[in-house]
Amino acid sequence: MSTERHPFHAYIRLEQPRLGTRVTFATDEFFAAKERLIDPTEPVFVADKYDDHGKWMDGWESRRRRQPGHDHCVIRLGVPGIIRGVDIDTSHFTGNYPPEASIDACVSADDVPEDGWTELVARQDLDGDSHHLVSLGNDNSWTHLRLNIFPDGGIARLRVFGEVQATEPEQEGVSDLLALGHGGRALSCNDEHFGSMHNLNLPGRGINMGDGWETARRRGPGNDWVILALGRPGVIQRVEIDTAHFKGNYPDRASIEVATFADNDEARNDSGDWQTLLPESKLSMDQQHFFESELQDTGPVTHVRMSIYPDGGVSRLRLFGLAAGGA
Repeated sequence: MSTERHPFHAYIRLEQPRLGTRVTFATDEFFAAKERLIDPTEPVFVADKYDDHGKWMDGWESRRRRQPGHDHCVIRLGVPGIIRGVDIDTSHFTGNYPPEASIDACVSADDVPEDGWTELVARQDLDGDSHHLVSLGNDNSWTHLRLNIFPDGGIARLRVFGEVQATEPEQEGVSDLLALGHGGRALSCNDEHFGSMHNLNLPGRGINMGDGWETARRRGPGNDWVILALGRPGVIQRVEIDTAHFKGNYPDRASIEVATFADNDEARNDSGDWQTLLPESKLSMDQQHFFESELQDTGPVTHVRMSIYPDGGVSRLRLFGLAAGGA
């Protein structure tokens, strides 16, 4: 993984199929299936690959339009979210990319909404075989996107970066305060050379070693760390650190500190407000580690810093507790 930070690095990719996102409609997908638009893998080009419709392309591609109008497809997000940026990616589409595109958004319970669309990204020029990054300042939460291409052509991928809005109902008792469905997310880390920090609170256990947060091998003093915002501030009563699939590269030890900050910008590594929740504790390879009696009483908190010693990979982090004001 490149060490160069993506401009939307701090945000979750909302288009991931693992979150339940689906492409529910396309006006045309003659040359390439609409589902490829949100494929989590990077698009590829296979020079000699053809199918019954012609050249195989890794993306969504409509046929050449011979009537007025334009093509579009509808994406239903698996979790509602505030969209902070998009990447309209035309990788490998050269003589067959759309010259322009725009994106609309709406909130609906339908797979293919007919009404209620709001322009999110104004119509803009596209280039072939290029990434088109667009920052957004709209603070509304959306459930659907409509990608419009003018008049036709192919888009390799649409990446949607943002913040999950709580989808799981408020409940009494203990829950995972960091869960993605509650709006929890990673904010920053010192290194994620092999695996993204945003994998730490994805649903389910990791599917392989690439499906976790993994740092480069540390060759100097110190240790690696990641800072996360709880989706629901509260009192953490039990911690799960899962090193699934990490065998020769799991951290030797880990610790967790917590704090209460007014906003995410205050949650910096150099803050003096961090207090110990879980003292430095031994980890093992490919295993779920549960800590409860080891935790120190800190009261309600909003943010967490996990430190690993000295480096390595963690698949998932779960922080179970009572939401502030909960029973």
